[in-house]
Amino acid sequence: MNWDDSGFLLSKNRYNENSLIAEMFTKEHGKVIGIIFGGTSKKIKNYLQIGNNLHLNFSSKSENKIGYFKVEILKAESPYFFDYKQKLLCISSAMHLIKILTAESQKNINLYSLIENFFIILKNDNWIKNYIFWELELFKVLGYHIEFENLVDKKIVDNKLQYISKSSSEKKIVPNFLINKEKNSEDLETLLDGLKIVGDYLDKTILKPNNLNQPFSRIHFINTLK
Repeated sequence: MNWDDSGFLLSKNRYNENSLIAEMFTKEHGKVIGIIFGGTSKKIKNYLQIGNNLHLNFSSKSENKIGYFKVEILKAESPYFFDYKQKLLCISSAMHLIKILTAESQKNINLYSLIENFFIILKNDNWIKNYIFWELELFKVLGYHIEFENLVDKKIVDNKLQYISKSSSEKKIVPNFLINKEKNSEDLETLLDGLKIVGDYLDKTILKPNNLNQPFSRIHFINTLK
């Protein structure tokens, strides 16, 4: 089996002294795992940054055996953010979510386009808010759609509109911007509340039913925002 494709680097781990095992999310073949021979060499390792977009030549003797990648850089996405620690951690978090939430060899062109859009979002001023909606769109593309407006009750507190979750076990205030998507929200505390609400949904609806834990990379990213 042999094919050419483009893909984003989701993860990499040392295989031996000179090689890496890498996971890519590709345009035509979904998530694929393969070995990159010479992946630790100076010639290649500089562009094997998590999130980078690569041209891939994949070969494998059979579908049941791990294959091999030959890689060339298409677009160095991550180096653009080397001076922005929080955004680099956001890249790590996003790619890790895709890694753990996707099955191998399942093409999803909408998800591939979503990854392309992710790097555009990071270059915007209001990137944290946009990233929150990016996560929700990721869950939707993977089959987990949530409409917060159907899960809350409206309440007026001190002449301000609040949205309170309908959960009988725990009442939570849902940030207004998650309901009214056009509402501007540049207050960091409000955005952190939004990340927590989305993280709670991720845990209860997606991760725990599949015996998964919230990635440390996401937790670490959020902690750097505080």
